[in-house]
Amino acid sequence: MARRRKNKTNGTGGNEAEIKDFESLLKKQGYRLAGKHSAVKTCLWLRRSIKDEGECYKSVFYGIHSHRCLQMTPTLMCNQKCLHCWRPTEVDVSMPVGWDSPVEIVGSSIESQRKLISGFGDSAPPERWKEGNDPKHVAISLSGEPTLFPHLPELIDEFKNQGFTTFVVSNGTVPEMMAKIDPAQLYMSLDAPDRETYEKVCVPNSSSLWDNILRSLEVLRAKETRTVIRITLIKGVNMSDPEKYSELISIAEPDYIEVKAYMHLGFSRKRLPREAMPSHDEVMEFSRELAVHLDYKIAGDVEISRVVLLSKDGSVSHLI
Repeated sequence: MARRRKNKTNGTGGNEAEIKDFESLLKKQGYRLAGKHSAVKTCLWLRRSIKDEGECYKSVFYGIHSHRCLQMTPTLMCNQKCLHCWRPTEVDVSMPVGWDSPVEIVGSSIESQRKLISGFGDSAPPERWKEGNDPKHVAISLSGEPTLFPHLPELIDEFKNQGFTTFVVSNGTVPEMMAKIDPAQLYMSLDAPDRETYEKVCVPNSSSLWDNILRSLEVLRAKETRTVIRITLIKGVNMSDPEKYSELISIAEPDYIEVKAYMHLGFSRKRLPREAMPSHDEVMEFSRELAVHLDYKIAGDVEISRVVLLSKDGSVSHLI
């Protein structure tokens, strides 16, 4: 990291040198900043899809075209430091001085996406290249916790106004914001079946966040939009008791449940060993047990991504 320069700040609550170091780190990880506090990153599946070499599991389950998917966050701040997160959670992100407007964020995010995929112009089929430059789906889930952004409902509305389908992935720690937002599909991560495991896996910045998660499960139950509970399984850490998960999930009664394996990627490699990745068979076994306890059915799976989808009747409808 660059040497710290004392007594010189940029007004964001952090040292200027530290901010520059963080921005450099994000750039190395493939992020592009969008405005003052938002960011965009292309995933492996977008890069494959734009060359017509495959689609991610969200395409298989929900009909989303990976090369037209914009993965972004309106804030890099988070209130957890999850063991399995591939982001640099060890770096604290300060509250910005003033928030960009939803219109600015949407415009900056689309522009950043186009710059990130600019190098694919010679290798992608012309039609897919054209479509990639006109994204129609946004996954508000890249990094940080999106419900910490105070104008999230307006941001979702602005994306909708511009013809996007919207996914939001939240850790459920801000139930008041969970109640306010209505994306096309609302995810809530549930990576522990009890408080003790939660504090070990997610390393929250406050002991009260577990109680907030329990409240968010009740919020999900009242939602009219499509809801999903997502569980990331870490072998030897949080996958020993499907029944305890089922007791919590039954509070929310989600439309779908995604059970995913932890993947040994990014900064998580500094916190967890490769052996912490469960196999697809292990994810499937956990999912079957969970389905029995909840009276759900397996609606699909994608082995390469080690993910299993459950629904109440064993079916799933595409969003597009």
